[in-house]
Amino acid sequence: MVLKNKAYVLWFDDLKRNDVALVGGKASSLGELTSGTDVPVPYGFSTTANAYRYFMEATGCNKRVNELLAGLKDIENSDELHSVCKKIRRIIVDSNMPADLARYIGDAYDELAIKMHVNEPFVAVRSSATAEDLPDASFAGQQDTYLNVHGRKEVIQKVKECYASLFTDRATYYRIKKHFPQEKVALAAAVQMMAFSKAAGVMFTVNVATGDDTKVMIEGSWGLGEYIVQGTVTPDNYVVDKKTMKIVKKTINNKNIELVRLPDGGVEQKDVSSSRAKMPALSDEQILALANYAKQIEKHYGCYMDMEWSLDQNDKLWLVQARPETVWSQKNKAKNEDNDKAKESEQDNVTSSDAKVILRGLPASPGLVSGKVHVIDDPKDIDQFQKGEILVTLMTSPDWVPAMKKATAIITNNGGMTCHAAIVSREMQIPCLVGTASRGVKATSVLENGQTVTVDAKDGVVYDGLIQDLVQPKKDEKPAQTPVKEYFAPTATGVMMNLGDPELAAKYADLPADGIGLMREEFLWTTYIHQHPLYLIETGHPERVVNELANGIAKVARAMEPRPVVLRFSDFKSGEYRNLKGGEKYEPHEPADLLGWRGASRYYDPKYIEAFKLELQAVKKVRNEYGLKNLNVMIPFCRTVQEAKKVTELMAENGLVRNEDFKIYMMAEIPSNIILADQFNQYVDGYSIGSNDLTMLILGCDRNNDTVSNLFDERNLAVKRAIAHLIKTAHKDGKTVSICGQAPSEYPEFTQFLVKQGIDYVSVNPDMVKTTKRNVAHYEQRILLDKATGRGLISSEDYTW
Repeated sequence: MVLKNKAYVLWFDDLKRNDVALVGGKASSLGELTSGTDVPVPYGFSTTANAYRYFMEATGCNKRVNELLAGLKDIENSDELHSVCKKIRRIIVDSNMPADLARYIGDAYDELAIKMHVNEPFVAVRSSATAEDLPDASFAGQQDTYLNVHGRKEVIQKVKECYASLFTDRATYYRIKKHFPQEKVALAAAVQMMAFSKAAGVMFTVNVATGDDTKVMIEGSWGLGEYIVQGTVTPDNYVVDKKTMKIVKKTINNKNIELVRLPDGGVEQKDVSSSRAKMPALSDEQILALANYAKQIEKHYGCYMDMEWSLDQNDKLWLVQARPETVWSQKNKAKNEDNDKAKESEQDNVTSSDAKVILRGLPASPGLVSGKVHVIDDPKDIDQFQKGEILVTLMTSPDWVPAMKKATAIITNNGGMTCHAAIVSREMQIPCLVGTASRGVKATSVLENGQTVTVDAKDGVVYDGLIQDLVQPKKDEKPAQTPVKEYFAPTATGVMMNLGDPELAAKYADLPADGIGLMREEFLWTTYIHQHPLYLIETGHPERVVNELANGIAKVARAMEPRPVVLRFSDFKSGEYRNLKGGEKYEPHEPADLLGWRGASRYYDPKYIEAFKLELQAVKKVRNEYGLKNLNVMIPFCRTVQEAKKVTELMAENGLVRNEDFKIYMMAEIPSNIILADQFNQYVDGYSIGSNDLTMLILGCDRNNDTVSNLFDERNLAVKRAIAHLIKTAHKDGKTVSICGQAPSEYPEFTQFLVKQGIDYVSVNPDMVKTTKRNVAHYEQRILLDKATGRGLISSEDYTW
């Protein structure tokens, strides 16, 4: 049997997301969807990076490519870049694929036919770039995809053309600008059963225009999905609220052309009838089904996701791609979002009496700039574009990137929020409007070369001329009126905030929170580190864990200083650890990992202790080197008093000793934490109630099991009695009690119960801080009033143990 890292071909169900180095992001993600989720995915296989490197070496392409790249003098010279990349692609396409590699690919295609019970199936051959040890690399949309490919010989040819597409102008420019070594990058090709789409599109688990992660954004059009990515059509746009699962916005555009498959292979463009062009590409039921898939995939991956979908001729929905979204996941949204509210109407947002709106479009990348227009109708004229101009065109494609980089703003006739122009503009943080034709007027027919305009890509409008007071308010201009600052009454019960993403710390720092009651360390692993700590230790890079954790933690501690921050040590389950790169080697396969090797039980285990020591080093680095003494820590899922003793002693041995300036807290999420609180007290400074796990374990009810999830309720009297007992027992020994579960956010009356029981802190999500602050003040005043008058409401529940 061929080892995985030596194979030339791997099937989707043998792949995981951490196989990026073997088959690239696209193919590893298709494998993860196939092997790790229940969403419907067209089946297939992928060639490997090993196959690509064998091809490049055996054919002599490597040497010739390196020579041409070494001779590239000016990456910013579009002509020179295009000439070099064209020569490289021709060298690769003209080379004969080694016979043994061609046989492996061809045999896999024949086996796919047998597995799918179809003779010579139609497939999509999709490029999948690999970048081992380059976690911030995003190659989405930079290489080619071939649709409706038919037959063994044609599949082999398209794989070779995929190899060549690794050297498109845009992809080459991107890698050189990002300083990605050429030897680190390779190309795999995913060969996937075609979903014969009558409609297709993309979707995100974050609104890519605003960064609102409470929404799922879906775009769809008739036919195959390539025209959406290319910006050839302006697709329908649907927005679904994740919590309520209601469609909150629906924009139906005129989709007058479609890309369709041909019976004998290949694709062609067809006109869409006027009546069908204006019909929604998806029914409401299909929109919600897709949104549900999106939520499942986001939960599985633990990050914002960018997905592609297809609706086949039998009205079956398929997920044909899913990858982590790379722009809003890395961008500090605090820069623009504080005063940036999406407009639900089309009213002008004019602050100057002379401003004249001449054009509208979809706000694809926010910003407010002025400049001179340069209209390009024909791609051959792109080299005439000058730095600082506003690029106006029908649409953009990957080869336009070097010119786009020079633009002050970009405006296109066509395209939706996920077209090429929109994605690249967000990556480069260039203000961009797309799809102006869908708003009534084509940009290229209204704007003229040399015309000065002001582009408001936040609200989706273009003004004639330079609107000085919009772009740059006068320095001597007095503010109209100082806004009245919100008032929040002081409360004896602290209101803390739960936060995972360090990039959001600056944005939320001004909220009236008394600190961070729960900072989940897991977010730092899935967003910044991606690799299993024991794998990093074995490969000689333990410092990466310490540095990445310390940097992420410090962002939050610094933003909140001097308010306290409570970091919860890692609490992945074994299945989640296994999904980190290298994790398969170190993690057991547990039948119920929710109740398995997690939390405190890992920290002192000889198999994991060295990894936990890296977490301790990161905390010490933040406190001692960065001087952020407001950082405290919390131990999750601590089953026994003896475990609490072991973990705190281990921390002390590594220089983290409890004192007046450094607190160690414990999650109270297991019944034993409540029952033995009087004994746990000696090892911790306080508790944070994890109401989700606590409720589940008290009621014996799996909250993720639909069969019994209706029984899951934190307001159950058994849970309330446990919490009341914990508060009473902790307070006897001077220990504090907080809560960081979802209950206070979802049920205001539960917060009232907690305040009445004397809880010290309530920690909620950022969107609930202000509401909870007001609620707590109200409940505390009510308690005082009831005590003064003796006429308060009497609870019908008895919370005594």
